[in-house]
Order: sequence, then C-alpha cells, then structure tokens
Amino acid sequence: MANGWRSLMERMGHLFASRRWRVARNGVLAGLLAGSASVAYRWMIAHGTAIAHLAYQAIGRRPLWMLAWTASALLVAVAVRQVLRWEPTSSGSGIPQVKGILQHRMALRPLHVLAARFCGGAGGALFGLSLGREGPSIHIGAAAADLLARPMGATPQERDQLITSGAAAGLSAAFNAPVSGMVFGIEGLHRNFSPLVVVSASTGALAADVVSTLAFGTRPILRFWASAGSLSGAGAATPGEIPLSQLWVVLPLGILAGLVGALMNRALLGAQALSRLPGPLPVLVALTAALPCGLWAPRVLGGGEDLIEWAEVGSIGLGAVLVALAAKIALTTVSFGSGVPGGIFMPILAIGTLTGAGYALGARALGLSGDLRMALAVCGMAGVLAASVRTPLTSILLTAEMTGTLGHLLPVATVVIMSIFTADALRVPPIYDALLQRSLSGGSPAPVPSSRD
Repeated sequence: MANGWRSLMERMGHLFASRRWRVARNGVLAGLLAGSASVAYRWMIAHGTAIAHLAYQAIGRRPLWMLAWTASALLVAVAVRQVLRWEPTSSGSGIPQVKGILQHRMALRPLHVLAARFCGGAGGALFGLSLGREGPSIHIGAAAADLLARPMGATPQERDQLITSGAAAGLSAAFNAPVSGMVFGIEGLHRNFSPLVVVSASTGALAADVVSTLAFGTRPILRFWASAGSLSGAGAATPGEIPLSQLWVVLPLGILAGLVGALMNRALLGAQALSRLPGPLPVLVALTAALPCGLWAPRVLGGGEDLIEWAEVGSIGLGAVLVALAAKIALTTVSFGSGVPGGIFMPILAIGTLTGAGYALGARALGLSGDLRMALAVCGMAGVLAASVRTPLTSILLTAEMTGTLGHLLPVATVVIMSIFTADALRVPPIYDALLQRSLSGGSPAPVPSSRD
C-alpha cells in the first residue's frame, strides 16, 4: 500500500513538473494578477467617463465653468504629453504593442506601461474621449503578467506564455467575456492553435473572469435584451430573432459593415498624422473635439455602452442614428489619432451597432423586413469589428457574451463572413497589424534587446 501511494505521488510530481501543467499554473497566476489590474482600470475608466458627463452638464448650465474646463484641458494635455514621452508604448490601443512584444520586435517595461496606462487613460476618460478600455486592458494585463517572469524564473518562451495569459485576461476582465479573451489570445495575438498557446490563453482568461465576476457580477455588459423583455412582458422569448426564411436580409448588411469597417481603418490610420503636431497640441485637439459632443451629444462620449443601448432599444429615427454614427466616427478618429492612451475596440462595436440599427430602420421604411432592429444591430456590431480587426471567431463570440444570448449566432456569422470578404476585396489591412507595422517602420517604440531575440 505504501509503495502504491509513493508511486502515485511520484507520478503526480512528474505530471505537475511537466511543461503543460507548468504553463497552466503560470497562466492562472498571471490571469489573477492581470485580471485584478484590468478590473481596476475598468473601474477607473467608467468613473472617469461618468465625471465627464457631469462636467459637461455643469458647463451647459453655467457657461462660466468653461474657464475651468479650459484650464483643466491645458493641464491634462501637457500631462498626457509628458506621460507619452516617458513611455511611448503607452500611446493608443495597446494591442499592436502586445503583438510586437510577442513577435520579439518591441520592448516591454511593465511598471512604466502600468503607470502610463492608468495616468493617460484617466486623463482621456475625464474629458469623455471616444476611447475604449479593451486594448489598454490587454496591454495592462500583459505588463502585469510580465512582472511574474523574473520571480518565477521563467524562460524566454515561458515569458511569452505569461504575456499571452495576461493579455487574454485583460480582454476577459474588460468585457466579462472569458471565451472571447481565450479566443483572442489564440486568434488575435498568435494566429495559431498550438497546445501551449491554448493552455496559456485559456487559463489566463478563465482566472481573470473569476476576478471580474467578483467585482462586477455575472450580468453581460450589454443588457438591452432585459430592457426589451421588460417591454414585451416577463417570460417573453428573445426579441427580434431573425427567422431562417428572412436570413437573406443580413447579406446587404454584411457588405455595409465591411464598408464601414474599411472606412474606420482608413480614418484611424489617416488620423495618425495628428500625432505629428508639436507638443501637447494633438491631445488638446482631441479634448477640444470632445467639448461640443459633451454639450450636445453626450451619448457619443466614452467607449459607447450607452450609445449601443440607445441604438438598440431607444425610440429613434434613421436621421438621429446617422448623425450619431457620424459624430462617433469623427470623435473616435480624433481621439485615437491624438495618441492618448485608449482603445478602439468598444468604439468600433458602438459604430457597428449604429450601422446595424440604421440599416434596420432603413429596411423597415422600405418594407423589406419586420421589427428586427436589435438583431440587425448585433449583427452590425460583429460585422464592423470583424472587418476592422479580422478576428472572425472573436467577433462572433464577443457579441454573444456581451449580449448574453446565442439566438443570433447564424445571422451574426453570416454578416461577419460577408464583412471580412468586403474588407479584403477593398485591400484594407487589419487595423492592429497596420498600426504595428507603422510603429515599427517609424522606429518607435524601441526594439527588443538582442538577449531576448
């Protein structure tokens, strides 16, 4: 009996010392740390945007408060500029930076990244810039996980796996979407399904989901199905499901979503010229652009959760949707082009939702479909994201996890396929790949030291 127990313990010891289980253990630890950091960032951005809404309301009631806004904008513009000079890799989304780190083409200074992301992100949120928390959360997660590499004695390959776990954890915590975080780590960062990549991404995303669930609960990010259900009565079925006989309705939407995604990529890449303005001017331009939006179209501020719900269930017309769509595209383009730390994931989802809602309202006016606005808005959300980022699996799964329903899986997948085909036909590169190549060709940020190559 003793020999049997000894043999069992030896086999378990060998198993836990194996490479796969070591990666799994590291992934769990990285996911917990990265998830905690991303949850803190998510909380900060949400409260910063709420303060921005209150500030613009106060300015609307008392125009003299514009003097305080102007002084604050100048201070924040200078401060963010200094942060970007201190840590250039904190500029923009963060996803291209993580891709470059995993390709051993960019450096990562984790403490600098964490400090710059939190400080710069807070500055943008307090003025309501149209930037999301998702890309920065991925960069923050990667940086937090990298802090574990030295204490754990990680090899260069294990360090890459820790960074993958942290990045997947960042998306998981940002959206309460562990499956999407896992798939993005595989599809968006590595584009391969090797067993170790799968293990590192899945353990990091699932561990981070524990943290985000404890902090924010289990409800999906977008709860418009609940709102619609309360309007149609308790126990009602998922509203607006597209019957199979009307699936053809989504085909033109797929083409439209591809066109909008391609337009966004062109606009975002073109807006990078804004960052070449001297000193704090790029940041000041973005803060100034947010002012009229905050006064007259506050829904377009921030990432876009309120705008998405408004487009889904609000009493709106096609004209209002088109105006909101133009304003959101313009503010997102200027906000991102300024270089302020912040992502484009959530703004692109909001733009996609407006695209789908506008298409639904136009189709209904022409008598081409019934009341399918919510379903088509979800399809537009996934289609524009897929066309911009070229991550079809992540786009499909993310919309399901964010909305809390699988009822639209087939039409969403159809729109995603059509939108990617359209964007490919237009020869518009995936936004994060294009941003990475532009950063590398510009010589910033610094390449990885040769010892890590």
